[in-house]
Amino acid sequence: LTQRHVPPAGPADLPLSLLEMGCSGRFELITHPSPEQPLPPQSTLPHGLPPTSLSLEREVEKQFLQDAAWLPIHDTDFAFQKFLKYVLLENTGLSAKNSLSLQRQPGPPSESLRGSNTNYPFRPGGMEELTLDQIKKKSVLEEDIDFENDLLRVPPGLKVGMDFTDKAKAEVTLMSLLSTLDDITDLQPVAEEKEEGKESEEAPKLPRTNSLEDLGVKVGKDEKSKPKENPVENKNWAIPVNINAPCDDFYKRIPNPAFKWPFELDIFQKQAVLRLEAHDSVFVAAHTSAGKTVVAEYAIALSQKHMTRTIYTSPIKALSNQKFRDFKTTFGDVGLLTGDVQLSPESSCLIMTTEILRSMLYNGSEVIRDLEWVIFDEVHYINDAERGVVWEEVLIMLPDHVSIILLSATVPNAVEFSNWIGRIKKKNIYVISTMKRPVPLEHYLYTGNSTKTQKEMFLLLDPTGNFLTKGYYAAVDAKKERTSKHAQSFGTKSTSHNTTASQDRSVWLTLLHFLSKRQQTPVVAFTFSRTRCDDNARSLDSMDMTTSIEKAEIHSFFQKSVSRLRGGDRQLPQILVMRDLLKRGIAVHHSGILPILKEVIEMLFSRGLVKVLFATETFAMGVNMPARTVVFDSIRKHDGTGFRNLLPGEYIQMAGRAGRRGLDPTGTVIILCKAGVHEMADLHVMMLGKPTTLQSQFRLTYTMILNLLRVEALRVTDMMRRSFSENHRDTQTQEKRISQLKQMVSSLPPLDTEGQLSDMLPYYHTVTELRTTTEALQRAILESVNGLKALSVGRVVLVNNKQHLNALGVILQVSSDAVNRTFTALVLCEKGNEEEGGKGNNTAFPHLFNIALFIPEGPCSHTVQKLTLQDVSAITVKTLKVIPDRIIDNYNKRQQPRFRLDPPGQAISTATQELLRLAEANPSSMATLDPVNDLQLKSVEVVEDTMRRRVLQDSLREFNCIHSPTFAEQFARVEERMKVQEELDRLLFLVSDQSLSLLPEYHQRIKVLQSLQYVDSSGAVQLKGRVACQISSHELLLTELLFENVLSPLAPEESAALLSCLVFTQKTQVEPHITSTLQEGIDRVLSVAKRIGELQRECGIPQTAEEFVGQFKFGLTEVVYCWARGMPFAEIAQLTDVQEGTVVRCIQRLDEVLKEVRQAARIVGDSVLGSKMEKASLAIRRDIVFTASLYTH
Repeated sequence: LTQRHVPPAGPADLPLSLLEMGCSGRFELITHPSPEQPLPPQSTLPHGLPPTSLSLEREVEKQFLQDAAWLPIHDTDFAFQKFLKYVLLENTGLSAKNSLSLQRQPGPPSESLRGSNTNYPFRPGGMEELTLDQIKKKSVLEEDIDFENDLLRVPPGLKVGMDFTDKAKAEVTLMSLLSTLDDITDLQPVAEEKEEGKESEEAPKLPRTNSLEDLGVKVGKDEKSKPKENPVENKNWAIPVNINAPCDDFYKRIPNPAFKWPFELDIFQKQAVLRLEAHDSVFVAAHTSAGKTVVAEYAIALSQKHMTRTIYTSPIKALSNQKFRDFKTTFGDVGLLTGDVQLSPESSCLIMTTEILRSMLYNGSEVIRDLEWVIFDEVHYINDAERGVVWEEVLIMLPDHVSIILLSATVPNAVEFSNWIGRIKKKNIYVISTMKRPVPLEHYLYTGNSTKTQKEMFLLLDPTGNFLTKGYYAAVDAKKERTSKHAQSFGTKSTSHNTTASQDRSVWLTLLHFLSKRQQTPVVAFTFSRTRCDDNARSLDSMDMTTSIEKAEIHSFFQKSVSRLRGGDRQLPQILVMRDLLKRGIAVHHSGILPILKEVIEMLFSRGLVKVLFATETFAMGVNMPARTVVFDSIRKHDGTGFRNLLPGEYIQMAGRAGRRGLDPTGTVIILCKAGVHEMADLHVMMLGKPTTLQSQFRLTYTMILNLLRVEALRVTDMMRRSFSENHRDTQTQEKRISQLKQMVSSLPPLDTEGQLSDMLPYYHTVTELRTTTEALQRAILESVNGLKALSVGRVVLVNNKQHLNALGVILQVSSDAVNRTFTALVLCEKGNEEEGGKGNNTAFPHLFNIALFIPEGPCSHTVQKLTLQDVSAITVKTLKVIPDRIIDNYNKRQQPRFRLDPPGQAISTATQELLRLAEANPSSMATLDPVNDLQLKSVEVVEDTMRRRVLQDSLREFNCIHSPTFAEQFARVEERMKVQEELDRLLFLVSDQSLSLLPEYHQRIKVLQSLQYVDSSGAVQLKGRVACQISSHELLLTELLFENVLSPLAPEESAALLSCLVFTQKTQVEPHITSTLQEGIDRVLSVAKRIGELQRECGIPQTAEEFVGQFKFGLTEVVYCWARGMPFAEIAQLTDVQEGTVVRCIQRLDEVLKEVRQAARIVGDSVLGSKMEKASLAIRRDIVFTASLYTH
């Protein structure tokens, strides 16, 4: 009988042993105090157990440790009470069809990944502003899951849970088992026990844990929950992290990290990892090669450790494929979801394009439940006019429990952007941005174009960021010398931006010889046109940059990759051309290249076998493939509307490809000066300018509106209010201010509107209107030439402000500041009222109805003041001759204490006397200059304002309230109250949805949807709307085609050809030859599009019907038709001038459209159309177009 080794008994353990009683299988526990005899006999039978019997250990385990009923120590009824509990679940009616709660039942497994378009999404984080009714309706079960506390202990829906804390890490002995059962042994009546439980719960529990890290996480949690106590105070959600502070205690704070790298992390990476450990969201802005991927890798490792999931989204499909390969080798458990591929979707890390994540969120996918992190790579893509809105939608729709990681190129407004995300999500975002480049860059100008001049390379910007004008002028001289010689021999020739192909060729040959001699390869040459890329590569027919060993390696890799294609496809002209180029170490990378070739080129490039790569800008956007040198063929590009210089952001993004971390000490960036040297100012802006700020491209799409309308609890206005474009709204402070103002209004004294004062309020409104009209008029006068002429030195004006009432003044000086123009003037006043801010409190604007001029009662005095435009209430027809300098000097002198009592100087007293004479001559009122007749201001606004002012001024005299003795104080009260009320109304408007900038467009779009019957008048989504939700782009047109049966008469291949107009966006010169049925189909599509376009126009959407119809291009109909009928790719390429890569990409996207139409047909119940789409889809999914990516194999 084998004995189990039990550790020596501790002082707490009783010496125990087992004694078998007879052969009935009963055991007794016996203690043996005698140390002499360590183990007593194990049975009361003489010879121990028969060999056939079960081992004692197994029995003990089974009886004592595994089955509660077998605990023989006490009454078994109690034991059952302790271990079994029946919980009634009430309200199990929550499902994906009626609740946003995470508590709802999961849907059918088939829908768990992508969700279904009848599902509700989960409640987006930060959308907690529920109405009272919604809160009342919220059932017990729908209570929010508390992610902060006890989720790992208490399952949602239950009141209490398990206690997993290790009481002590003692070895398991039977005695320790018994001691834990003690509390069961002496069970008091249940009621008492419950009370005890309560007390112990209130005592602070120290979390017990075997790793510091768990404690660390908890500490992080507490920090994070502090701001929640007073969310209004916490204004800045974005917290910039100081990346210069060294992170010395990093390994102390994270003793066993979830992921270890073979290199020491940079400070900014450590800071990010610390934030991730504390479960915070981060925004990391850094240059391309700085190592942002580290942050993503750590998050993926953390979620694998926590058994949760991470979603990694990237803007470009090619990038998704690459990341899939990289992460697959690192983590193994990685899946990929793009439009056409779905690999191991059950993995803990899912890589997908942002559009797919958006549809998963709208369709309530079950993946979201387990989601811990979403990583957004290349966030600066939010600036993309076409797709930027998708990022905003996803960020707004993400539920509360998901933490966000944003990785971006360096952007100037990272903090502002993070603040926005923090505000809509109600969580802190830590902003970590670093300008440091691991490999510094040197920027050169290159003017060489022949063997003689091949060394002409001039440093323009050194690694520390100094712009060297010396290098610039040297380049200009070198270029000038050559052109002048040329001009002497051949007569003058104007330099143009464009160079001939042979000139280009000599420049490239010279440069590449020079670079390969200096071992500066691999080189990426950015060229901003696809044809230019191809031409440049082809012109290098004499260059050979690879050794024979490299040639063999390239050849075998190329053959192996291409062997996956069908026979005919291997002989495509593009593949043959590229094979010859690649063998010499040259390659081309742009959207016209076949996807499989692009991948071969990328892989060979990253192995260093491609020495020169001619690429367009897309290569810099996603593909993380640094080179030793980057060359700019030109710094001008065509952006769809016209030619322009590169923006600083674009230049930095592309130049940042130079310099491979760990391989090159510095990266080289070369700008070619082919025709002439670029302007210095242009170069300076491009190299040292601020990169593009992140700007909102938020716009309303019908899909978004319909998806939100089908869920009652979400409103489209909520989405609009949270968009980055509305980021300037600061609702929290406004709400706070509104409540303050409301209190102020209620605390103000009541208004007295009895008897004489009954027309007080109308009087106030008239005065206010008069004031705004007068101000508008005054502005118009000041902005006009004649007005400024009139308001010149010596002009007599009427002054009204706190101190003066209808006093005459004369202008002495006019300030030169055109924005806030001030006038220094000499004004008449009473003696003793010279000081500014005197006793007057003319808040009731008496001058508006009392037009008698001010004539001093006692001795006349004067004051010199700066007047603003508001103080000048009228310009009179009179002017005086004054000597301004003397008056001002004399007045200033007499302001000093020792000259205080001097009599005023000659100039002043003359002017004062003149003014007084004028006032006494016209006591009732002075003739003033009329803006329209005298100042010749004839614009409509001025004429209207003048008339309105006259009417208002006359009407003021009719009011009774001005005669009341308490008029002034009552008016002050009214004014105070109205001011508060006006501010309150303004804020209420700003907080309301009425002030949303997109609101009018939203109403227009709703009108379109109603007239097409996608939604009914109450906003409920109808069948057509349901169908449109399925479709991601051009939803209106597709749905209309479906409901008008445009696709029914067509064969599968014809319908595929017809739908190609939705995915093809380029222009083509070739007229397609097509069948008559297809031509009819095209005409019907165009007529439907025209109808939708006109309807949109009627409802007020600014796009014209022609623009709407113009976005559908039928250039590829013939190509797709022939492809679906089985024609080989080589022949198809002959049918069109569109490049092969573009054709492939279009057919791949067409397949996604066909899938959507198939789904839509299913919803409508049109099984014939559904199967037809299936057939069409099968017909186009073949050969080179649907070869799986090399990265995913």
